Amino acid sequence: MLPRQHATENQYGHDITDRIPAAGSVPGIAALPPWHDAVWRRAAPYLAVRDNDAHTIHSYGLAHALTELHPDADPEVVLPAILLHDTGWSQVPEGDVLTAIAPGGNRPDLVLLHEREGARIARGILDELGHDPDRTSEIVDIVDGHDTRVEALSLNDALVKDADKLWRLTPHGIGTVMNWFGLDRDSALRLISGRVHDHLFTESARTMARALGAVGWVDSSPQRVALG
Repeated sequence: MLPRQHATENQYGHDITDRIPAAGSVPGIAALPPWHDAVWRRAAPYLAVRDNDAHTIHSYGLAHALTELHPDADPEVVLPAILLHDTGWSQVPEGDVLTAIAPGGNRPDLVLLHEREGARIARGILDELGHDPDRTSEIVDIVDGHDTRVEALSLNDALVKDADKLWRLTPHGIGTVMNWFGLDRDSALRLISGRVHDHLFTESARTMARALGAVGWVDSSPQRVALG
């Protein structure tokens, strides 16, 4: 469910909007520049499978934060790569997608298929947009193996892999996994945690994961639930 975008009331009764800092001065707040928005709009039709579109834009925000923490990374590789990484699921029959990603689903062939097709789609979009050829080749290599490759090719690859996994611990990620497998929030959080914390490449991602996991625990704790 989309988070509420507007207040339903002003309990203070006064206007404080002149005290709000500009978005660019606040850590972690990202806005897609025109170039990235062009990638997003071309990728979006391929992402309308099993909440991959929402997953992708959440992962973009996480990847943006990670690139801010890693000045040696190349945002023009990491951020287009995260926008394109799951486009290949559009080439897998929708009814088979959950079988491919479920614990014990045992369809690695479908995971490999989505990586290979995602790499093909990514190259087509980036070539159409005239992206730098060397960066395009790196992005394509990252997409082709982003789930199955156990070692990172580079820091850029590591940040894409980390942002992809971190989404699972966001409130949106937990809610999505709950509905995928018919789990309550606590069970979904425990399932996700077992597949995230020990599989991250960077210390900054591990710190983010602990913070997100703490928020996830609070949301399913008896004390929070009792508040309604």
